[in-house]
Amino acid sequence: MIILRDIIPEIKEALEKYPIVVITGPRQTGKTTLSRFISNKPYYNLESPDTRELVKGDPRFFLSSIIKNGAIIDEFQRVPELSSYLQEIVDAQQQNGMFLLTGSNNFLMMENISQSLAGRAAIFKLLPFSFHEIEAYKQKFATDELIYRGAYPSIYSENRNPTKTYDYYYQTYVERDVRQLINLKDLHLFQRFIRLCAGRVGQILNYEHLANETGVSAKTVKTWISALEASYLIFLLPPYFENINKRVLKSHKLYFNDVGFASYLLGIEEVSHITHHPLRGALFENMVVCEYMKYRFNKGMNSNVFYYRDNHQNEVDLVIKSGNNFTLAEIKSAQTYHTNFTKSIDKLEDQLGSVKIKKMVIYDGDKEWKNENNLILNYKNFINEI
Repeated sequence: MIILRDIIPEIKEALEKYPIVVITGPRQTGKTTLSRFISNKPYYNLESPDTRELVKGDPRFFLSSIIKNGAIIDEFQRVPELSSYLQEIVDAQQQNGMFLLTGSNNFLMMENISQSLAGRAAIFKLLPFSFHEIEAYKQKFATDELIYRGAYPSIYSENRNPTKTYDYYYQTYVERDVRQLINLKDLHLFQRFIRLCAGRVGQILNYEHLANETGVSAKTVKTWISALEASYLIFLLPPYFENINKRVLKSHKLYFNDVGFASYLLGIEEVSHITHHPLRGALFENMVVCEYMKYRFNKGMNSNVFYYRDNHQNEVDLVIKSGNNFTLAEIKSAQTYHTNFTKSIDKLEDQLGSVKIKKMVIYDGDKEWKNENNLILNYKNFINEI
């Protein structure tokens, strides 16, 4: 069963306007399937040792064989120097939609693209399934089931066991990719570190505390965090502090790009473990924040979202800035609405002053309504009101 990914219209439009389109994102999110669905150009996978050696050994010969029709080049970051040769070709050919590149290493890939292909490539991020894409397999998944399963395509398309899938994913891809990025000397320490990160979903990142609990230096933790970001396993949500009079925190918050993977790292092995887990609220928040990131990326746009927290512990989970307009959202895993849910967003509204503001509470309840100036929304529907 082929799922028509939400990002398809944006990529098709980009192929008409740019000579190169790049699709990045975590491993196993469907980049290859998507590329081959969109384009019928010849396909080359640089993960294959034979193909990679051929391209590295004589890149001009390789490209001369595909210059007429263009190509899909998978895991492009495995031969990053190829970007310089592609620049020569697209500048000479002046033809849009020639190459579709994919990659799962943000740092290695984007560094070379920004240097050699600036202005010649449209870049997209493909994360795991959105709620809308998951609905193609089944109309309704319960909240705890979504948190446990996460959103990686194979869990739905192949009906795979999430725990076994994420265990295989971790051993096959995560450890290998991290080792390619950093000089990882002690695998057991890294395993402890990434599980400690999962225990901090939705929390403000403190490098010193994380280093002390892991048993490494803060410098090492920063390197490992960067490696997890580069592999698209986590993202750091920045604080919003422009035009705010109060003292506010300026550290980032930590989230995983897939809540199911975070659940696996926490030792959750079945849906029933979610219900009374002490981090259920944090995992729910992670899922909602990630859904907004998917919405932005599927529209071909970068993130425009922050969080807010001042020194009086007033915190707003999502501060979405679009021009001079703001959306302030509080995320609650409860199924019952309480009037105090809007306390922090009301206070931040006063701080922001005379700007256009939309306020919403995103929760696990089924009832939706507008309460004074606030929208009360189920988490599966809030994107429609952004």
